[in-house]
Formats: sequence, structure tokens, C-alpha cells
Amino acid sequence: MEPAKNIFSHRKFWAKRFGSAPVLPMSRAEMEQLGWDSCDIILITGDAYIDHPSFGMALIGRLLEAQGFRVGIISQPDWHGPNAFKSLGKPNLFFGVTAGNMDSMVNRYTADRKTRSDDAYTPNAEADKRPDRAVIVYSQRCREAYPKVPVVIGGIEASLRRIAHFDYWSDKVRRSVLPDSKADILLYGNAERALVDLAHRLAKGEPIADITDLRGTAILRKGVPDGWSEIDSTSVDRPDQVVPHPSPYADAPCAEEDEISRVRSTHQPLVRMAHPTHGEKLDRSRTVIRLPSFEQVRDDPVLYAHANRLLHLETNPGNARALVQAHADRDVWINPPPIPLTTEELDGVYALPYTRRPHPAYGEAKIPAYEMIRFSVNIMRGCFGGCTFCSITEHEGRIIQNRSEAAILHEIEEIRDKTPGFTGTISDLGGPTANMYRLKCRDVKIEAACRRLSCVYPDICINMGTDHAPLIQLYRKARTLPGIKRILIGSGVRYDLAIRSPEYVRELVSHHVGGYLKIAPEHIAEGPLSKMMKPGMGAYDKFKELFEKFSKEAGKEQYLIPYFISAHPGTTNEDMLELALWLKAKGFRLDQVQNFTPTPMAIASAMYHTGKNPLHKVSRTSETVPIPKSGRARQLHKAFLRYHDPANWPLLREALRQMGRADLIGNGKKHLVPGWQPAGTGNAADGGTPRRTGNTSPNRNKTASSHTKPSTAKAKTPRRTR
Repeated sequence: MEPAKNIFSHRKFWAKRFGSAPVLPMSRAEMEQLGWDSCDIILITGDAYIDHPSFGMALIGRLLEAQGFRVGIISQPDWHGPNAFKSLGKPNLFFGVTAGNMDSMVNRYTADRKTRSDDAYTPNAEADKRPDRAVIVYSQRCREAYPKVPVVIGGIEASLRRIAHFDYWSDKVRRSVLPDSKADILLYGNAERALVDLAHRLAKGEPIADITDLRGTAILRKGVPDGWSEIDSTSVDRPDQVVPHPSPYADAPCAEEDEISRVRSTHQPLVRMAHPTHGEKLDRSRTVIRLPSFEQVRDDPVLYAHANRLLHLETNPGNARALVQAHADRDVWINPPPIPLTTEELDGVYALPYTRRPHPAYGEAKIPAYEMIRFSVNIMRGCFGGCTFCSITEHEGRIIQNRSEAAILHEIEEIRDKTPGFTGTISDLGGPTANMYRLKCRDVKIEAACRRLSCVYPDICINMGTDHAPLIQLYRKARTLPGIKRILIGSGVRYDLAIRSPEYVRELVSHHVGGYLKIAPEHIAEGPLSKMMKPGMGAYDKFKELFEKFSKEAGKEQYLIPYFISAHPGTTNEDMLELALWLKAKGFRLDQVQNFTPTPMAIASAMYHTGKNPLHKVSRTSETVPIPKSGRARQLHKAFLRYHDPANWPLLREALRQMGRADLIGNGKKHLVPGWQPAGTGNAADGGTPRRTGNTSPNRNKTASSHTKPSTAKAKTPRRTR
């Protein structure tokens, strides 16, 4: 991986003379108070503007401000016309557009495609303050407002829709968001490096159409430029012999075979082979892989799964090649992923002059997302878990980017001294996961060559370091700071890593659990776990054993809260029954559960759409994955997780009879659901008996032990990333 220029080493733009704004302006009046006649860059966001580094627009805005640019923000504009997009005037350089911290469709709709009644990123949680597919709508309004101003799109919605993708809410494959939005360039992943470079090049007068070489970007172009070699992978057919090229990392467990079918150079006719022969090696920096076109993946699920697998194999910044996908007569060209930020750079990003509060324009309105993170500190980025249903890896990457211990401790002190309402408790010290801080591959060369989709599945890679000592030290220093009463860990703990460090579990359980600790086994059956790339229950059992042991030693009554997903690809009715029986045996009664939601670009979403498994080579005859897709199947899987709810008993009784498991219907401890139905619940035609009274009611609470979840525990919510 080539070294990258430090994002803070650019010569600052001339507008640096204005200094830092108390808060980035959202009105012309605020601009006038700052002495600005115009903005250099205007950022459009679907979220309320909260000047805090956990919110993407604030982080990007403050970073661009630190480069010397005048940055304005238009938050949650009226998208029905262009007027709101003219409120700050014409930007001198570009519009930057994002849907916000969440994909707008995930934000607006439930897993059952029902409209949500609230929005955590809006003042007073008001709903309907952003449009469906906000990136497309906002970009088009920017074009209407000022047709000649460049439009740059980014954030998680654009990032996950950078190629042709399955859209769960319309139940079809949609084009890349780039041509639909009519934007000039798309920035994917954590885009600080690309955005800073782009802004400075535009400021120097370089036309945006000429900026085609930035890592972490996608552009539209016609054809492959001269000097590039093209690997044709538009088909899963392999008519010729595949000749693998020798790799110095061939014996490393991280190495994985390239999956391509043909190679061509723009200077030579088509060569029908997988790699050059006679030891010839393509220059990866000048090689592009042609994915099946939008039209192909739209019409052929097998090619969709094949393209999805290829994309995920090209996500390591150390070895990824450019990708290209035809959309009619134009190509969506995706440059390799961005080089991760160094610790020094990440510290610099988080040290910018955030107020750590919502913009004053919101007055006393409560913004739930802010209330949730107000006293939390982000210590790292990225996740090498590779869970197929999760968007974190696809957006932030697998290489962990860490902040320094000193910077983290300083931010805790800043919260203590400057954040209103602070009472001494830090609500979270984490990130995408709680315990990947400073974990990395033991060899940078192996890391740069690795093509594995997960560093921890099917087991933790022998090259992955699992030393939790730096994190333990951070916890201990943080909790001894003056004025800090408690440091809680709210991020999910990766328990298969935690059990490699019993001392970490001891520290966590003894000092940083507020009575409940959330972990995410997601399921217990091998079928769905193998499609999720999650560990088996052996790791959960070991962690539970350590959790209970150290809780007892600390003299604390504490509870593990496991999260589970229903209706995930690869899950059968029998798998859900097995999980329901496990939950009943352990005394778990889940109040709410999360049905699997297919999000754009995720591997599990490709499984859901195609019935194929992109975790392995895809062909016409490759593995077929069972998909609980129908409304009734998804309802049943959800009902199994809430086996104790009388409203679900009629559906469960019917399913158990169809599965030949009527022996689980009855009123004894060995039964899953009763043979009778309380009055006013379920379906009266189900054949249940009138409601019973007294202490035989199935609604009585069960006393919780240290390994059970109290009935008030919350279930899994959609993962939210910047």
C-alpha cells in the first residue's frame, strides 16, 4: 500500500483568514455575521446539524474548514423544489450531498416496509423530514438550483449504492446512485482523504471532469483509458483453463485466489485466460476488473451474486483493483478504496473545534440521536468481522483505524468540562465494535495481500493480533480521571475476541457494565451462522462463563443481553424452532426482535435476492441458499423469537403441526406454546380453549438469573454507521 499525503499537510485555502466559525452557518444571516459574502462549499444533509464528530456532516464540515474553506450547511431542506437549496447562495466550489448518518430507506422504513413514525436524527424525532433515496433527490435539486455547480455525493447511502444494487424497498435491482443522481463524483467509505484532495484541486481550477484518479471515488466515463489492462469478469462461464499466478503469500492463510475469467489490454486483442502466462504479471495499479453490467445483474441473479462476490474481494486497500460496471452506454468506474487514516490524522479530525452540541437554531428541541451519543467517545473505526448482514465493513473497511490514548483521554476531559448535563458517566468508549481497538494483522505484507472476507471467521486468523492490553490500559486510565465516576461500554463486544483475553473480560465486567451487557450471537444454528459469518455458540458459552465468574467475584448482579436476527438468509423453520427452544430453556423472553433487513451491497442482501452464496465461488450450479422471503415466513421466524407472546401462538401452533412437531404444543414445561388461547389474543378459530385464570397464566414473569435477559431488555436495531 503506497503512503498517502497527510490530510493536514495541504497548503490552506486563502479563506483561512476568516478563522473557525463558532458553528458552521445554516443561514445568510450567520454568514454575514462571519463576514462571508459566499460559501466555498455547501453541504446538504438529511440529518439535523449537530456539531459533533459522531455526525458525518459536522466532521466533514469542520475538516474542510480546517483546510481554509468557508463551509455552510443546509440541513433537512424542503426537497419539493430548488428554493431551499439556494438559501446560502451559490457555492464557489461544489455542493456536498449526503442522506445523513443512515441510509434514508433504512431510516424511513421498518424491516416490514412500513413507514417509521419517528426519526432519531430530527429535532423532536419528527418523521418525514427527508425524502426516500435522499441522495438522488437532493442532488437533483442542487442541479436545478445551480446547474453548473459540481455535485459531490457521499455518506453511507451513496457508499453502499455505488454499483448496481438490490433495493429491498422496491424489490428490484437499481442502477448505481451515481447516474441516477446526476452527480459529478461519488466518494465512498470514510472519505476525508479523497474529499480534502478534491477540494484543493477544484480550488486550483482543475475541472471536476478531469479528476478521475482519487482513491475511494466513483466516476462515470466511457471506455477504459489507454495503458490499462482490463480483466473481463462479465460471465461465470469458464471455457478456458485458469492459470493462477504465483504469489509470495500463497502459503498465508489470508491469501485467496482471484476470481476472473478473461484478461485484455487496451493495446492488445482479447486474451482468453485468467492471468498472463510465462510469469508475466499485471500492474494492479493499472488493472481494472469489468463486472457484469447493470443490465446483466438486473436480469440474472447468478451474475448479480457473482458481481457482489467480486466487489467484496476488491476491498483491501493494499491489493484492490479498480472496478468498472457498464450502465447502458456509460461505465461506472470505481477506484480502489481509500488509504486508512493514520492515528495522527484521526486524532486531528477528532480534535477540530466542534461545539459538541446541536446548532443553536434548534433551540430546546430534543434530537434523540444526539441524546444517545452526547457523553460517548469514539476510539476507533472499521471492523474486520465481516458479518454479511452489516454495512460497517463495506463502508469503513476491515483495517482498524485507531485514535491515540492521549487524544481519547483529552476528549473525555472535554466532555467533563464543556458538555451541559454531564454527571460523571461516559456512556460509551467504543466504535463499530467495543474491543477491536489497536487489533491488527501481525505482518503488514500479509495484510496488504489478504483477500479474506473476515479475519475472525470461520476462526480467528493466526495472523490477527488479539492483545487487549492497550484497551485495558485505556479503560483503567479513563475511569481514574478526576471527575469521572464511571466509564460504560455501550458498543457491542465481539465476544469471540474477548475470550482470548480473560483479563479484558475481567476489567469489562468488574468496572464497565451498567447491569446489562449486549452481545450479538445472532443465532445458534450452523445454517444461518455460516451465512452470517458468525462464530458458533461455543464462544458464547465460554464468554458467558467468564462473565458470570467475574460478575460474581465483583459482587455484582449483571445480565447478558444477546441479540438475534430472524429471517436471515440460510435460516429454515427448523433453525428458528431450535433457537426458540434454546431461548425457552435459558429463560429468555424478548420484548422486541429484528427481522433481517437487506441493505444495499451487503453479502446477505445478495443471498436474499439471488438465493446464491457469494461467500464461495458462484456458478449456475453452486450452493442454493434457503431464503425466508415471503411475508408469512418472515412473520413466522419473528414469532419463534417471541414464542411467549400469546398473539403469536396461533401461528406457531399451525407451523408446529405442519413441521410434525405437535408434541411441542401443550401446557407443560417441555412444550413451546400452550394448547389454549387467552381471550382477546390471536385467532379464535385456532381451536384454543377459553382463557385460564390464576398463576397458570403464561404471562407471569420468570425470575432472571445471571445469564438470562429481563423481559424489559431491548432487541437489536438496525446498525447505524456514519
